[in-house]
Amino acid sequence: MFRRTFIAAMAAAIAFPAVTSAQSISAPDMPSADRILRQLEAEPRLRVDPQRRVTVQEFKRRPDLRRAAPSIDIQSINFAFGSAEIPYSQYRKVEQIADALQRMLDRRPRSRVLIEGHTDAVGSAYSNQILSERRAEALKRVLVREFGIRSSALETVGYGEEYLLVQTPYEEWQNRRVTLRNVGSFLR
Repeated sequence: MFRRTFIAAMAAAIAFPAVTSAQSISAPDMPSADRILRQLEAEPRLRVDPQRRVTVQEFKRRPDLRRAAPSIDIQSINFAFGSAEIPYSQYRKVEQIADALQRMLDRRPRSRVLIEGHTDAVGSAYSNQILSERRAEALKRVLVREFGIRSSALETVGYGEEYLLVQTPYEEWQNRRVTLRNVGSFLR
């Protein structure tokens, strides 16, 4: 009996991947401000000599530097399908980010944080690129306007579907995220 149930469940998961994953997996809880701060203030995986530091634009194009910068993925801010608007109902989550960023900026005023927007692979690469850029900008706008974070401390970039966490052409909530990276020690 167990074997039949297992086989039926596996067949359903293969035939209906979006349905089974959406029902069984939900977005993770929002990380606390303390956790965000700890991860952003971690030591970079790579030290860059001051003479070899790069501009923000160069950093955005360098996957090796991206991987080396302290970061945290935020998968719990829910955007409506195809939308970059952060609903007011999500502001409590954004407040956790703002609290962590403000504490980091209070300790190290010259800190810089890159907000990366990411999408899943549904839709065209072009539309996902634009959407990811708009989502990163939306988070920056809310952090600045609603929570008083200095605009000059925040940079944005959209990567669309370029850096999927889960390699799939289907809807996948884990791929729809923003990533925060502490990039100050890499920039001129």
